Amino acid sequence: QVQLVESGGGLVQAGGSLRLSCAPSGSISRLNAMGWYRQAPGNQRAFVARITSGGNTNYAASVKGRFTITRANTNNTVDLQMNSLTPEDTAVYVCNAVTPWSGYWGQGTQVTVSS
Repeated sequence: QVQLVESGGGLVQAGGSLRLSCAPSGSISRLNAMGWYRQAPGNQRAFVARITSGGNTNYAASVKGRFTITRANTNNTVDLQMNSLTPEDTAVYVCNAVTPWSGYWGQGTQVTVSS
């Protein structure tokens, strides 16, 4: 089992920045990719960014160039640096982790961007 705890959400004005963090615990030795998804009210959960155990990254087109995902080698904590935020980035951001046998989700953290 893997537990994921997110932090760093909040309220920010358009153009501002936030940094989200996802701390895994439990059976983390077999973690493969980790990433972030987001869900805005009335919308389905959507992919934001991911990073593999080897450090390869992928981003949704809507955030590429503005968001940066990083992963600590020591404890697998994954951060999402979000810059140039717009109201369209408002959503609950949820951390995801994948092992060879299962996928795991955090509880989510709210990000609200005011215009």
